[in-house]
Amino acid sequence: MSKKPQATSIDPKEVEKFSALAETWWDPHGPFKPLHKLNPARLSFIRGQLNRHFKLKDRPGAPLKGLKVLDIGCGGGLLCEPMARLGATVTGIDVTTKNIKVAALHAKASGLKIAYRAISGEDLANTKERFDIILNMEVLEHVADVTSFLGACHTLLKKDGAMLFSTINRTPKSYIFAIIGAEYILNWLPRGTHTYQKFIKPSELDRAFKEVGFKLAELKGFEYAPLDASWKISRDCSVNYIGMAVHGP
Repeated sequence: MSKKPQATSIDPKEVEKFSALAETWWDPHGPFKPLHKLNPARLSFIRGQLNRHFKLKDRPGAPLKGLKVLDIGCGGGLLCEPMARLGATVTGIDVTTKNIKVAALHAKASGLKIAYRAISGEDLANTKERFDIILNMEVLEHVADVTSFLGACHTLLKKDGAMLFSTINRTPKSYIFAIIGAEYILNWLPRGTHTYQKFIKPSELDRAFKEVGFKLAELKGFEYAPLDASWKISRDCSVNYIGMAVHGP
């Protein structure tokens, strides 16, 4: 009998940090402004990968209809809502209860039906719920135990499903841009949002994927265009990167 995943990935300091910011999730000029700016690029990558993986190109209107999406570390619901508008059945989970309350209120005001739950990925993995798509965006650099967290994700993902993820590389460049630049010079993020030691090199993430049974299917970087203050997908993974993983052979 396989061992049930345990909720060892929760970092209490991270929960406290994001609890203090919960009510500002939907302010495009607030502490989560970088995610609002990043969202178009994230969504473009997600839709492109899902179109190919599930062969959705010939499904107009609500292309994700019939697919179950789980957004882990959903925050205020910045990705849950567009997934719901694309027709998916969406569940958003977060261990920060304040985030869940904010997300649920915003979804209701937007006329969207989204199931929000204050629960960890490990605890949800111990239920019978399984999903076609898992979104794991800007979460890995905040968990206490990456392998435990990814093991829960593997359990939660259906055999033919896809997990989309994004995180931050651990390089001198990422320290300069993601911490010194974003938190101390440009004030895009509150100081202390990120911990450099928790950033993850793609090679380290790939090893963790293999350990729990995932296979890396795609990997791209994000590139910031200062002239129009926007992000685009690129080949440069030295700071932020995004990808897709599936069940291994």
